[in-house]
Amino acid sequence: MADKVPVVGFPPAQTNASFDRLQNLVEAFKKKFGCEPEFFGRAPGRVNLIGEHIDYCGYSVLPMAIEQDVVIAVAATESQDILLSNVKSDVYSDFVFNANNVDINNDTPQWQNYFQCGFLGLVEHLKIQSAARGMKCMVDGTVPGSSGLSSSSALVCCAALVTMHANGKSLPKDELADMCARCERYIGTQGGGMDQAISLMAKKGTAKLIEFNPLKATDVYLPDGISFVISNSCVEMNKAATSEFNTRVLECRIATQILAKKKGLEWASFQRLGEVQKALNLSLPQAVDLVSHTLHKEPYTRDEVCQILEMKEEDFVNKVLSAKTAQVQTFKLFQRATHVFSEAGRVLSFKRICDEADSEAPQKLGTLMNESHRSCRDMYECSCTELDNLVNICLEAGALGSRLTGAGWGGCAVSMVPTKEVMNFLVKVKKNFYEKEPSRAGKVGTALFATQPGSGALIYIPTTASG
Repeated sequence: MADKVPVVGFPPAQTNASFDRLQNLVEAFKKKFGCEPEFFGRAPGRVNLIGEHIDYCGYSVLPMAIEQDVVIAVAATESQDILLSNVKSDVYSDFVFNANNVDINNDTPQWQNYFQCGFLGLVEHLKIQSAARGMKCMVDGTVPGSSGLSSSSALVCCAALVTMHANGKSLPKDELADMCARCERYIGTQGGGMDQAISLMAKKGTAKLIEFNPLKATDVYLPDGISFVISNSCVEMNKAATSEFNTRVLECRIATQILAKKKGLEWASFQRLGEVQKALNLSLPQAVDLVSHTLHKEPYTRDEVCQILEMKEEDFVNKVLSAKTAQVQTFKLFQRATHVFSEAGRVLSFKRICDEADSEAPQKLGTLMNESHRSCRDMYECSCTELDNLVNICLEAGALGSRLTGAGWGGCAVSMVPTKEVMNFLVKVKKNFYEKEPSRAGKVGTALFATQPGSGALIYIPTTASG
């Protein structure tokens, strides 16, 4: 039987959400809507340990769920209106939309648009939009926004989850994750599916190797005696609101098609770098060599790309570019493809080292994390000055390995630290990064924390009317 999202009693033994927090959510729901919530949905954020910007190229990634999550309290209604409210009402305004009139703003996305992505994706996937039930929803999220910890995808997944349950439906976890990855594109983000997969498929105590096409999640047991510490650079970057993320996706696609064409393949049908490697039957090191011998290091111009692909610029603009990449004039294909193939190799090495579990595993994993950050910084150019500074401080504070995590251009670093050294590590990073800058000092309570692999999404139902 396919693995379904669990439905458990409230409060379940391991929800990673405290009883007090849920009680406060119930009280906020009752105050806003004048009734009790019928059930709750929960979807966690995630930290990607290694494998950045390669899921949309067809390669495996290695994330784990974290304790921070999105929880939504829900009461279904007989109307088709969805009423959204947030416990942080001073930051996130109320919003109402109808099941048959979902208008998602992907120019300047707001919090409710991510909920709408999950809702619309689910009802269209199940073909129930015209009959979808209305809902009263109170949202509470503890994943820091724009931090690279997947706050937006956690909200998308949780919205799909509660919509599914409110309409009496059930889907396998992998099908639901795949649907959530597709529907996030309503907001203009062309991601690959890692965030949704780990949020819905995580298991407490393990990381996951997430593979794509088809979606598959394999447990990865991390070495004993290490902890992962997340530190927020306090630089916010909304990947759906800028062109940087989608430009990298575009550059990888163009690199894919040029490599395919130069190797005599039917290039127009290739969309991902992983497809080229497979078609040419290359190892990942051989794919890196292919890039070095085929693509030049200088940026490619539009004219040059069009000449290589024998395409008119008008067709290139209409068929290849998107609204958020229409102004891009040059493309760093050598750098992006080199990062993707080498990072894919680091993911496989990371899993192999975890499986072998020898005494030097932590040091070997740390080396891979450091190599990953350098590649993200230099070849993919998705870091920033503050993140680079933070990573260096983490290494000086005793991390075995440290790297940016998530899309980058801000957000968080993840550091692997010997468990016995975590407290000393936290003190040093607090002093040398957060306390050096007044604007960061007040955020350290939520910006710096140790974490272990958390559990995945679930539905839980109060055992009494008020929980």
